[in-house]
Amino acid sequence: MRRVRYESTGGALFVEEVPVPEPGPGELLVRCSAVGVTLPVVRKVTEAAEPIALGGEIAGEVVAAGADVTRFRPGDRVTGMCFGHGYADFALLHEAMASPIPDGADAVDAIALVRSGLVAYGALEAARPAPGEAVLVTAAASGIGHLAVQLARVRGAGRVVGAVSGPGKADFVRSLGADDCIQYDDASWGEPFDCVLDAVGGELLTPAVAALAPHGRLVAYSSGGGTLQAYDLLVGAKSVIGFQMALIARGRPDLYEQWRQELWRLFAEGVLKPAVHAEFALDDAAKAHEVIETRANLGKVVLRP
Repeated sequence: MRRVRYESTGGALFVEEVPVPEPGPGELLVRCSAVGVTLPVVRKVTEAAEPIALGGEIAGEVVAAGADVTRFRPGDRVTGMCFGHGYADFALLHEAMASPIPDGADAVDAIALVRSGLVAYGALEAARPAPGEAVLVTAAASGIGHLAVQLARVRGAGRVVGAVSGPGKADFVRSLGADDCIQYDDASWGEPFDCVLDAVGGELLTPAVAALAPHGRLVAYSSGGGTLQAYDLLVGAKSVIGFQMALIARGRPDLYEQWRQELWRLFAEGVLKPAVHAEFALDDAAKAHEVIETRANLGKVVLRP
């Protein structure tokens, strides 16, 4: 089978031929039909001290199951987070991280919706916007952000604004239901917000907190880090909440499943519409990474083995 790998930090991605892996206890062997490309993985390729397995979101068909697997069998269509090699024709997926793909949805739908949608949904749950409150979504054109904009509207936000890196993304963000779209370097971000969902972090964290109204909540789910002065929170009784989807998946599988079912329901009703910016072959994984690294995407970027 084919697998994408690299040999040194920041090194070139290349495709190699390796044997098909065998599933261990609790694992599924999945023939990948679609693989999601995410910013955290792209960052690890360029920043991690040692080469990593290119894992992440996969979707496809179960072809074999290891010992102790009880929920799935060969022929089932599944999606989930692969923590090993996922940029490949076949990948190993732990049963606990797998979810079924319902009839009427394909592998690309699953990649565009489930993991990104779960993060967007969970971030909103952490922020707990009340009906009528104003919500700002940073990285609003990203795979997660474009779903967060739609979900904020579904939850009854009174004003939804997307924040993006450049003017070329504004029309896309407004088409999702946002009332307005701002750029990070705008002199003013407009009226204060009750909630900010921040997927950027770093230097943007300070202006994002400044954009909060008194008693506002910022939910940080970025891998970009960042620091804040405590006074910036004290002066407006503001809160910063960290959110990580992996903790929910591992510690609250019941909640993970509840949110997943709700996402598929909204998708089936046509309320939630995941967008795919581009699909690339495995041989073009480097091009897919470039799209993410340059923040050029409008929606999800997908590999098609």
